Amino acid sequence: MYNNFIFDLYGTLIDIYTNETKPYLWKKLSLWYSLKGAPYTPSALKSRYYILCEDLEKEAKKKTGREFPEIKIEEIFYLMFTEYQLEDAAQLAKTTAQIFRTMSIEKLSLISGVLKTLEALKKSGRKIYLLSNAQRVFTEPEIYLFSLNNYFDGILYSSDVGVKKPSLEFFQTLFTTYQLNKEESVMIGNDFDCDIIGATKFGIDSIYFYTGEFSKSFGRLPQRCKCIQKIEDVLNYLA
Repeated sequence: MYNNFIFDLYGTLIDIYTNETKPYLWKKLSLWYSLKGAPYTPSALKSRYYILCEDLEKEAKKKTGREFPEIKIEEIFYLMFTEYQLEDAAQLAKTTAQIFRTMSIEKLSLISGVLKTLEALKKSGRKIYLLSNAQRVFTEPEIYLFSLNNYFDGILYSSDVGVKKPSLEFFQTLFTTYQLNKEESVMIGNDFDCDIIGATKFGIDSIYFYTGEFSKSFGRLPQRCKCIQKIEDVLNYLA
């Protein structure tokens, strides 16, 4: 039925749980900042981080008029260094973001059946794309960790585009960049609002990967949507 299979990432291909509230994270991150010449206390660093996230999102929304704007998270870490006028803030920001991500991760693994599914799609000659609400600085190393980069014909991160699902602009950017045809494409994801409703409004078919307690319950699926409970069931739509 389809030539282009467009996947969400987290909750669909990668199972992840992060905890950004634990005191240990902010204690160690404040030590890192202090060692680099920006002596924040753990509580001050945590507070400043969330304030800057909120401020940048509001600024992006006001500046662009987008309903679902996306910021680059490394800009937050950059700004927290520049508040202490550190000249190498830009170089430190990316490293700090990845340290932050590493310390926040409590669970990270491939969802069962993912490699089998992607390999089968590849062997069938289908094209595979990733459309993810994700920060490149966080996500790219995780994709390489599981060698998922070997399967994708195209990847689009929301942090690179400045907008995220369910924005139609994000979907359109993928289709324009890779010259995709709507009739030949399907979106697969576990987020009902972002993946399924977003795809439906954009005008493409979708497959809702319903993962029980981790997925939003639903009543009636959109007309152009199917539901699966195992990622391998995507292969049922090759014929």
